Amino acid sequence: MLEQIKHWIERRRGSQISHHDPANLPTPKTAADQRLSDCRLIVLDLETTGLTPSKDEVIAIGAVAISGGAINLNDQFDLVLRRPELDIRETVLIHGIGPEALTQGHETEDALLYLLEWMNGDPLLAYHSAFDQKFLEKTLKAQLGYTLSHLWIDVADLLPAFFPDANPGGRGLDHWADFFGLEVSERHHAAADALVTAELTLTALNRARKTEINTLRALHEKLKYHRRLKNMHRF
Repeated sequence: MLEQIKHWIERRRGSQISHHDPANLPTPKTAADQRLSDCRLIVLDLETTGLTPSKDEVIAIGAVAISGGAINLNDQFDLVLRRPELDIRETVLIHGIGPEALTQGHETEDALLYLLEWMNGDPLLAYHSAFDQKFLEKTLKAQLGYTLSHLWIDVADLLPAFFPDANPGGRGLDHWADFFGLEVSERHHAAADALVTAELTLTALNRARKTEINTLRALHEKLKYHRRLKNMHRF
């Protein structure tokens, strides 16, 4: 990853890559009739200085691509951002990213531009995706003026939608990982969390295929229906 972004930055500074005008970046894809088996899906996780998007900041981004119905370990994103001005004293024990790492991290603008190029407009998945979506959209707007909307899928909805009778013992990522017997190498590390979320996503997509949900549009509609049912049961 470090060598890839290094070469990318060199090409960009050599004017071989277009300026970061949104019109020159990949267009976000919509939920149409593309087959899930053919889609490239980006599973993403962020580490932040806190839980409030209005005041806290992104400090690390981890992501891995699913393509051809498998996790592609050669298609990953894992970077700490260079943000030495941020106060991480309250959260350093959670994510383990200290002042030295933030000082030595990648320049935020370069990292975000590379992220957008790497994502290629493909659908984004995250566990409790509203959290990651708010933080990423805020950061992209503040750092790049980028405001295009991407398609997000919440893995926290995806799992119960296809495993309605499962009882993982809670609503967290760890609960579902334990339920399916997945090994989590390192929690609260963006790349590791993205990887286990990708494994859970594949489990759900395999079940989706068995229920003849084969396209991104059908998956999107299934999740909309699941959310409506969940909201109805609250009353």
